[in-house]
Formats: sequence, C-alpha cells, structure tokens
Amino acid sequence: MSQPLKILQIVPSISLVYGGPSQMVRGFSHALAAAGADVTIVTTDSNGDVDEAPLNVPLNTPVPEDNYTVYYFRCSPFRRYKFSLDLLRWLWDHAQDYDIAHVHALFSPVSSLAATVLRQRGVPYLMRPLGTLDPADLKKKQQFKKLYAAVLERPNLAGAAAIHFTSEQEERISERFGTDTPGIVLPLGVAPPPPAAIEIDVYNQFQIPRDRPLILFMSRLDPKKGIDLLLPALETLQQDGVNFHLVMCGANPQDRAYEQSVYQRVEHSELRSHATLTGYVSGDTKAALLQAADLFVLPSYYENFGISVAEAMLAGMPVVISNQVHIWDTIQQTDSGWICECTVESVTAQLRAALQSPEERTQRGLNAQRCAKDHYSWDAIAESAIAIYRTNL
Repeated sequence: MSQPLKILQIVPSISLVYGGPSQMVRGFSHALAAAGADVTIVTTDSNGDVDEAPLNVPLNTPVPEDNYTVYYFRCSPFRRYKFSLDLLRWLWDHAQDYDIAHVHALFSPVSSLAATVLRQRGVPYLMRPLGTLDPADLKKKQQFKKLYAAVLERPNLAGAAAIHFTSEQEERISERFGTDTPGIVLPLGVAPPPPAAIEIDVYNQFQIPRDRPLILFMSRLDPKKGIDLLLPALETLQQDGVNFHLVMCGANPQDRAYEQSVYQRVEHSELRSHATLTGYVSGDTKAALLQAADLFVLPSYYENFGISVAEAMLAGMPVVISNQVHIWDTIQQTDSGWICECTVESVTAQLRAALQSPEERTQRGLNAQRCAKDHYSWDAIAESAIAIYRTNL
C-alpha cells in the first residue's frame, strides 16, 4: 500500500470573513484528508484588514482541525496584505517535508513569496489564481501589477507544475504572462451545512415580511459583485409593482468605506422598505437564510467560480447570475436559473422573469440542487485532485 500523499496548502487567510477562498481551502482540505491524504494548511492569523482583531488561535504550532492540520502565523509586518515573515521562515525549513504544495492566490505577497520558496527548495507546486488573472481584474492597479508580475508572478507561474482554474471560462480568458505552464480545470465543492444547533426563524430575527418572494444576495460587498446593477434593477421592479424583499448578506473587511456606501445607497432609496441588510452571516443563521430564500442573485462583473452560487444551488434555490460568473454555462445547460448580462436592463429582465412564476422557481430550484450534487461534490473533486497531484510529482 502506497504512503499517504503529503499535501501542503498555502493560503493568506482561512478566516471566513474573507468568504469563498478561505471556505474553499477548509472544505478542500477536509475532502482530501477523507480521501486518504495527509494535509497541512499554512496561513496567517488575519481576520480582516481594517478593524478586526486577529484570529484567536495558537501560533507557530500544529492545530488539528477536521482531520487536517493548520499552522497559523502572526500577520506581521504589513497586516493589510496578510503578510507573515514567520510563515516564510517556517516554509523554508519544512517545505521539503511535503510531496507537493498548492498555493492559493496570486498578487498576494505571502503567496507569491511562498511559491518562490517552494521553487528554490525544489518542491512541486500548483497555483490557484482565484480570478486574479482575469483581464478585468488585472486592470485594477494595472501598472503596479505589470511590475509585480514581471518580478514575482511570471517566474512563479513558469515554475509551477500546473495552474488550477475552477472553470473552463477562467482557463480560457486568464492571462499567463507568456508562460506555457499547463492549466487544469477543477471546480470547487460545496457540502450541506451541519445540523443546526438551534432553529432560527430568520423572518423574525431580521423582521422580514413573509408575504413576498425573498431574494438573497450573499457575498462580499465589493464593486465587482454588480451591486450597482442589482439595486437599480430592483428599484425598477419595485416601481412597477413587482412584489419581493431583498436580503443582502455580506461585508467588506478590506474596504469599509464601500461597505458603508452600499448601506447608505439603500437607506436613501425607496428600496429601503423592500430590503434588509444583515452584515456578514455564518453558521446556523446562514443556513437558515439559504433555506428560507426563494431566489439567489449575483450579477458579478467577473467571478472565477462563485462558491456562494453553488451553496445556494445545493440548498435547492434557483439563481440569477451574470454571464461573467464562470459557471453560468453549466447553470444554463441544466436550467438551474436565469442568466443576465452586466447591464441594469438585463438584470431587471431576468429578475422579472424569475419572480413572475413560483412554479418555475420551484422547478429550477430542483434542477439547481441536482446540478450542485452532480458537479460540485467534494468527494469527487478530492479524488480528481489527488490524481492530479500524483501526475505532477
């Protein structure tokens, strides 16, 4: 019998305040361990970049979590960028204890320098860009990223065993900086939430009316999420007498000013009587909202996967998403929701179509749940990942 594969996952943070990327690494590591791998995560104690205290976790020591091991390191210096010198020192000393590494996030200093260390220590590694190679994302801080890529990310990508994309569309559009490193497409997974410790009535908790369809937006409050398309679309529907209530769940620990601008935009709009903003939610409250809502919406300008979309689908909810959420084609093929373009008019039209027929929402919700179970099972994804790791050793 072969020895368990020793896999090192490197990610700037696994705090759930950062949303999908952190959540993915936890779920992925649990699934890899269940498939027989020996999995270690190295990360920082970052828990938000502006006003939150660091994670209250042991530092510089192995922490057992859900059948895998985590090493947390103090985020210092440059807390804003989730950087840790201690992590890099540990990696230099221990990288060769592992068969292969998986680096999550490009243009993040700790990940970029970790890949450099792995290359220097002769350890094979995969890189997952998290959408940072999307041309739309590269336009932000464009000159800085050109320099950063030339110095760090181009050599990192050239030295990687493979680049991990989460959809075919992400692989197709991503910038490679002239490298010929092979890409592999491996989607992210979702799992049902654990049984609730207490039963939560979200209608009472958030004072949500019960007599209208509930539209759920559950994602980071960020300009890329298409909030500037969603709110005007809903205002139009409200003015036309369409019945609904929006529940907006999310925060932005990296940009509180934008987060507050969203709150103010809703508060000073006629939409305020048709909307509830909850802030960041997790655990039983998140699960209860996923069960209560009738329709999920995410009209992002670019989204390499959209873990929140897959979670909603697994809960049996149909989705309205843009054609820049890179799993849109799977959703269209399985009739699991409605696909819009990144315009106010298109978002309005698809939301209107989704809201006009409860029967159609129910059927597409069943399709969505079946699609999520077929395409986004962690068990199958972990088996595929282990085969990919072994191929690249």
